[in-house]
Amino acid sequence: MTDAAISIRDLCKTYAGVKGGAPKRALDGVSFDVPRGSIFGLLGPNGAGKSTLINILAGLVNKTSGTASIWGFDIDEHPRNAKASIGIVNQEILFDPFFTPVETLEIQAGLYGVPKKERRSMELLRAVHLEDKARAYARTLSGGMKRRLMVAKAMVHQPPVLVLDEPTAGVDIELRQQLWTYVRGLNDAGVTVVLTTHYLEEAEELCDRIAIINHGRVIANEPTAELLGKAQEKIVAVTVDRDVSALPDNACFEKVALKGTRTLEITYAKDRVNAGEVLGAIQRDGYGIVDVSTKEADLEDVFLNLTRAANAG
Repeated sequence: MTDAAISIRDLCKTYAGVKGGAPKRALDGVSFDVPRGSIFGLLGPNGAGKSTLINILAGLVNKTSGTASIWGFDIDEHPRNAKASIGIVNQEILFDPFFTPVETLEIQAGLYGVPKKERRSMELLRAVHLEDKARAYARTLSGGMKRRLMVAKAMVHQPPVLVLDEPTAGVDIELRQQLWTYVRGLNDAGVTVVLTTHYLEEAEELCDRIAIINHGRVIANEPTAELLGKAQEKIVAVTVDRDVSALPDNACFEKVALKGTRTLEITYAKDRVNAGEVLGAIQRDGYGIVDVSTKEADLEDVFLNLTRAANAG
């Protein structure tokens, strides 16, 4: 048994070309570990290879080469144990619309060989706030309810690892917050969570560590705090004592924008200059400073910078 919940080494997947076309390499030597007990973010633009990677772990796609293990079980040598160790919530909402939620969970538990006396269907529905819909047809549920049912379905066999593939896509802010709370609760109970999302604030809020995939390769894999530390741009909003007739220009400014008539939003590279130098430059242009606020760059800035650099390379 390894210390990693998921361990991936040199994973490659090449799809055959369509109608004699060139083969497509979806994964190109991907390697990383997901620490046990963590909430791990797996990010990347559309077509980066995230879904292919998840489908390999789920046993739905055969890898071309490399190795992958889940909770210490190699997916080739011990496929049954590996599959029993992971629950996957796909982007697509997949279940029979003519079954009720409780029937859906009972059937799924049966497929995993969970004895009837050990099934927790009502407990799971309670956890995802669907207890009152237990006997309703699944087709009558709202989109958010269906997505919560998918999470419960993935947990019927109590896997130690849960993969959430775009779990909050298309749901409202309130439901997103509810799902975040539930994910944190699962993690507090010892479940390792892998999260893919297009909402970067979601990854920033939830994840202990983040890997970024682009064109089938890992271009970053670091603790969230360290990844955010890569953001070198900082924004300072400065309100001055008179209307701004022309935008000030200085070598220490990366960008300048005017908000209203008296507030300048100045972007600068914090590895080259500091806020004091920026404010000094404004004062030398003859403005008095009335108010100052700053904004740190966020994960979106880091993500865009890293993927741009990878694409340029």
